[in-house]
Amino acid sequence: MNRLSWALASALILWIGQGHAQVIEFESNGLKYQTMTKSGVTVMFAVMPQHLHDFAIIQVAVSNGSKAPYVIRPEDFTYQRPDGIVIHSASAVAVVAMLEQKGSGSDVIKLITSYENSVYGNQHFKSTNGYEQRRQSVLAMGSAKLKAAAAASALAMVSTRLMPGDSTDGAIFFPSEGKYLGPGHLVVRTNTDVFNFTTD
Repeated sequence: MNRLSWALASALILWIGQGHAQVIEFESNGLKYQTMTKSGVTVMFAVMPQHLHDFAIIQVAVSNGSKAPYVIRPEDFTYQRPDGIVIHSASAVAVVAMLEQKGSGSDVIKLITSYENSVYGNQHFKSTNGYEQRRQSVLAMGSAKLKAAAAASALAMVSTRLMPGDSTDGAIFFPSEGKYLGPGHLVVRTNTDVFNFTTD
């Protein structure tokens, strides 16, 4: 075998050994999920069926199966439309501030009911550091606006340092003028990789 053939064969074996990340789709509680693993980190998401005022919502879960810590931040999530427009996720602070101004009791019910149905009914993911832990800290709030803001605060994905074996979940809010995101690509950047999911 000449050197070129040997180099090509070695590259092919290495490529097969590393395995290309494959998107796996499944349904849970009426939501269509997509999941992908790269470098030991698994990202899973579903587009939520409703929006919140001016925001579309995506439920995300991340699990660190690698041997190193990973920092997961909401600003590492973008949505790319077919026309080339890139939508950056809104910060939890912006969503909470909006709900402090416009929030209502029905916002609280919609947010919590929909999110809990997706999280607690999903047998494919159990969070060690996510919504449930944040929810416990915001249960005792006063007015409807404060409750709506607190619900968004508990649901929103926050910057999290995931140690090996840890997992987190949360909602990512995309400014959408009260419309659904539609077809496009959800792009997630981690310490080492870029995850690209096609949505319809």
